[in-house]
Amino acid sequence: MSESFCYYRGLYQVKVVTKSEGYWIVEAQENFEDFIDGEKVIVKAGETRIVTPDDLQDRKNLPPRVPEHAYELKMEKKVKKMVEEYDSKADS
Repeated sequence: MSESFCYYRGLYQVKVVTKSEGYWIVEAQENFEDFIDGEKVIVKAGETRIVTPDDLQDRKNLPPRVPEHAYELKMEKKVKKMVEEYDSKADS
């Protein structure tokens, strides 16, 4: 029996119970939601699951930040400038 801890899909901590050639049996260390055959399933801490080794990662991964597009930033600056000009004309 193995006592290593991994992260299922890079998000949820699981303990590897057994390893076989194509699938590993893991035990959930925390509650999380998963999809099986297109259905949403709640996995509770302590439940065992059969997963592929590809779904396990050594460390926790956070989803990448969504970058703002250069066009949106440019338009935001333009709108701020227009508002400042409008306010300065209204004060005069």
